[in-house]
Amino acid sequence: MAQPHPDDHFHPPTSDDPYWTETCWFTFAVPERKLSAQLYPFLRPNQGVTSCGAFVWDDAASDLWNCLYAKNLWHVPLPADADLADLELPTGLSYRCLEPLSRYALHYRDADDGALEVDLEFNAICPPNYLAESHLDQPGRYSGTIRLHGEEIAVDAYGFRDRSWGVRSQIGTTLSNSGAPRGGYSYGTASERDAFHAITMAFQDDIAIPIHGYILRDGEYAKLAPGKGRRDVLERASGDAPTRVRLRLEDELGRTLEAEGGCVNKIGVHLNPNLFSWNCLTHWRWDGGEGWGEDHDNWSASAATRFFRALSAGDG
Repeated sequence: MAQPHPDDHFHPPTSDDPYWTETCWFTFAVPERKLSAQLYPFLRPNQGVTSCGAFVWDDAASDLWNCLYAKNLWHVPLPADADLADLELPTGLSYRCLEPLSRYALHYRDADDGALEVDLEFNAICPPNYLAESHLDQPGRYSGTIRLHGEEIAVDAYGFRDRSWGVRSQIGTTLSNSGAPRGGYSYGTASERDAFHAITMAFQDDIAIPIHGYILRDGEYAKLAPGKGRRDVLERASGDAPTRVRLRLEDELGRTLEAEGGCVNKIGVHLNPNLFSWNCLTHWRWDGGEGWGEDHDNWSASAATRFFRALSAGDG
C-alpha cells in the first residue's frame, strides 16, 4: 500500500496559536430514504483536544434532540502522537487512509450504547480541489453499511469530503474571519463524469458569490472562476432552512452551469461554535445532468441569530 500523502496526515502547526485547527469531514446519504449522515471531528492539536460530531437525519425531524442520531462531543483528549491517516478516538470514531488522497475506511460506533455504527469506504471520483494551501474538497462514492438503532442500512451513493488546516477562531462576527457573515456550500454529483461544487460567500449586498469549487462535465474538470456567478435561496421553510436553491457558476474554461436544487431534509447544527449551518440533502438538476448532493446554508453565530430572528418575525 502506498504511503499516505502529506495532506492525509496532520499538518505541523505553523505557530503555537491555540486556535490552530484540523478538520476532516465525511458526508454521505441514502437518498431513497431521504437520509443524510456526516462525521466531523474538529481537531485542535495545540490544545491536545478534539470534538467529534456524528449526525444522522431524514425528513422527519431537523433538531438535534429529535433527529435520528446526533452527538457532538467536545474536549475529547487528542494524543500528541495521533495520526490523521490512521486515527482512532475514544468517541468510537476511526479513520484510515487506504490510498493517498483517494480511498478511506470510516468507522464509528457510539461509545455509550451502540445506537449508531458506521462501516464505510469512500472512493474518490477525481483528485481533490484545493482552496489555497489550507483546504481541499473531493467528491466520491460511499459503500458499506450503517446500523442505526438496530436496523442495518446499505449505503451506496455519491457523497463528499473536505479537509482544512490552519487557524480557525471561534470568535468573530463573520465566517472564519472571512468578512462574510453568511455563505453556502453546495455540491451535486450525477456520475463520475458530471458533477459540481461551489463555496459561496456573501461579502456585501447579501449576494453570495463563488470563491471556490469546480465543474466536472463529460469527464473534463476545471476550477470555478472566483466571483463569477452566485447562489440564491429561492424559498425557505417558515423561519428557517432553504427548500429551493439556485446556483449560477462559471469555470476557468468559460463553461457555465445553472443548477436548481430541491432540499428534501434539513438539520440545523453548530458544527463548531462560530459556524451555524442548515445542512440539507438536495436533489439537483442542471444543464445536462441531475443528481443528489447537499446545500449548506452557513452563518456565523451572531449573523444567524440576527437573520433567523428577523425571519421568524416576518422582517426577513
